[in-house]
Amino acid sequence: MTKRTAAKYKIDRRMGENIWGRPKSPVNRREYGPGQHGQRRKGKMSDFGLQLRAKQKLKGYYGDLTEKQFRRIYGEAERVKGDTGENLIGLLERRLDAVVYRAKFVPTVFAARQFVNHGHVKVNGKKVNIPSYRVKEGDVIEVRDRSKQLAIVLEAVALAERDVPDYIEADHSKLTATFTRTPGLSDVPYPVMMEPNLVVEFYAKN
Repeated sequence: MTKRTAAKYKIDRRMGENIWGRPKSPVNRREYGPGQHGQRRKGKMSDFGLQLRAKQKLKGYYGDLTEKQFRRIYGEAERVKGDTGENLIGLLERRLDAVVYRAKFVPTVFAARQFVNHGHVKVNGKKVNIPSYRVKEGDVIEVRDRSKQLAIVLEAVALAERDVPDYIEADHSKLTATFTRTPGLSDVPYPVMMEPNLVVEFYAKN
């Protein structure tokens, strides 16, 4: 098992939730945390605990971003006019690796980061290999011609367990996707409840 896959399952276990909605998640079998005391830790959580957990869950969902990366995105969300929590979701969904995952070009958000890193993706006809690259409304994202027959792509396109959200127009016959608009929290198909308002509270106090 690769380090990435191990990390992915560890996040599910730690949260006690199947945060990507995957059939193979260990939480489908055991709904308690990892470690020998995992089954005992079920006391009432403090406000700080709830806020911290909301932050870890959101951060983990997008490929377990580092605290520095996540904090920087939060800082931008705070500076933009409007609701900080909604802005945060919009900025996270505009990451290139998130769009590649949402468009169903790869099966997981972890695979999306690697896929972009390895130069398999073009934005508006130009190769982009930075997973955190921020797409704009109207941008066209496509899988490079020589990467279209990769097993990981063919497998992802055939996955029935998730749909492409309506703020992305994907054409799986050409393996292209257009990012049509920046979504809000209610538009994003999270398999579990995300609480960006608690993330805002966490950073406001810490």
